[in-house]
Amino acid sequence: MFIHNTLVARHDSHSAFNYGILRKPARLCLRGVLFAFWALALLLVPFANPQRAQAQSAGFAQALAQALTQAGASDADIAAFYKSRGYRPIWTGNRDRQRRRALIEALRRAPLHGLPAGRYDAAMVRKILNTRRNDTARATAEVATTRRFLQYARDIQTGIVEPRRVDRAMTLRPPRRNRLQLLQSFASASPAAFLRALPPQSPDYQRLLQEKARMEKIAARGGWGPIVAAKALKPGARGPAVATLRKRLTAMGYGRLGATPTYDKGLMAPVAAFQRDHGLRPDGIAGAATLKALNTPARDRLMQTVIGLERLRWLNKPLGKRHIIVNEAAFSVQVIDNGKVTYQSRVVVGKPGRWRTPEFEDRMTHMVINPSWYVPASIAGGEYLPLLKQNPNALTRQDMVMTNAAGQPVNPASVDFSQYTKGNFPFNLRQRPSGGNALGKVKFLFPNKHAIYLHDTPAKGLFGYAIRAFSHGCVRVQKPDELAYTLLSAQSSTPRKLFDGLVAGGKETRVNLKTPVPIYLVYRTAWVGADKRPQYRADSYRVDRKLFAALQKAGVVLGARAS
Repeated sequence: MFIHNTLVARHDSHSAFNYGILRKPARLCLRGVLFAFWALALLLVPFANPQRAQAQSAGFAQALAQALTQAGASDADIAAFYKSRGYRPIWTGNRDRQRRRALIEALRRAPLHGLPAGRYDAAMVRKILNTRRNDTARATAEVATTRRFLQYARDIQTGIVEPRRVDRAMTLRPPRRNRLQLLQSFASASPAAFLRALPPQSPDYQRLLQEKARMEKIAARGGWGPIVAAKALKPGARGPAVATLRKRLTAMGYGRLGATPTYDKGLMAPVAAFQRDHGLRPDGIAGAATLKALNTPARDRLMQTVIGLERLRWLNKPLGKRHIIVNEAAFSVQVIDNGKVTYQSRVVVGKPGRWRTPEFEDRMTHMVINPSWYVPASIAGGEYLPLLKQNPNALTRQDMVMTNAAGQPVNPASVDFSQYTKGNFPFNLRQRPSGGNALGKVKFLFPNKHAIYLHDTPAKGLFGYAIRAFSHGCVRVQKPDELAYTLLSAQSSTPRKLFDGLVAGGKETRVNLKTPVPIYLVYRTAWVGADKRPQYRADSYRVDRKLFAALQKAGVVLGARAS
């Protein structure tokens, strides 16, 4: 019927021409007839040979199933995905052009995120997808492209490396996504929008991306010029080193400082601004630590941004409307409420090496006010035993109680400590609640295998240092009262009165948090604040180099740009 009507329509048109109703040149009539038959032929192809179309579809499905079978268990998720959709393609079909283009563009831009371009190879994917001469080649291209998509999606969404394989103290667990669910979601989504949503969407990540791009340009130009060749510079100093200091600060964006070889008061303000951006004491004096940070090459700062992006990918998940971030590299703690910082304080973290504060996440469940300090066995045998050998009454001055394994009090004066070593010290030590207690007024607990918690401290002088790595692993908080007020505000209309009253009572008291608060102990040496100012910190734990070595092994290249 369709063919008949089409032919009748063409016949009527031709008749109208012959009778002078449509008066056009004869060559136009012939061209119209040829066009009509050409269009008709295209329309009839699927109807003319449906068996052939079905055979082609069946042939591809068979080739794809065979390719996935040969891949084995390593591609079980991919096999399950294609089986669930009847072995229909998502990359190599005639309707998959938009998806192909979106993926290739995303892979091409991977280096902008500090990802290893060679791991995905956009050019190779394009070549593979253009080589689809038969069902076998098409099936091979389909599987290879899906593998690259999954690798890219995992890397940009939750990180390239496994933290625990880099350093045993990096125990964060990136939220790896289910590969089958990822494929199913992608197949039914807008390709470009889906791919854009894979990396972290947080402002922190977006700002650090921009900083990485900025540092790439600076590094490509050779950095900020000559380094400042001096051990220290202070107001009143004169000479070429001061002129170089001015030039380097100018290149870094701290104002137009000229090249005057005199360290005057006008130079102190930009030096102090630089110090604030690098976590140093902002005294305006270019001491050894300041000059070390100032002379750090632009390429090293670029490396820190790449590492920072990777670390943000490890936590690419909802962190909680209220959550706590302890940045060990910045020696700081923050409470974040709905994306805004509602509390911030300096902290002291663990000493480098054995006592390093680990990186992990947990949930803060309670606080103990006027806490006792139960001395860890490693500290009791390693630090207190030598004191007891010299003076059995050493514990008295620190208001400590010594007990045996049964929990019974033991008089230190009755013990011959010379017979014990660090490894066989059999006693437990407990420091009673007091003003001199090592934990101060309060400790904040999130029970974990590392035995780490936040707490107050009587040693307030340590918060004046720029590098605050002095503890045995736990995190000492400079403003513990305010942290308690902030946490209790979620469950009390008078948090200050509640906390201060319990402290004044002097009794050891546990206060549960009605809603546990997620806490993340992280190590970030590069970030950009909400004020758009880039922030860099020293690598006190010496793990940045180890992490970057792992990234390089995966194929990350500094300064790599989108191809």
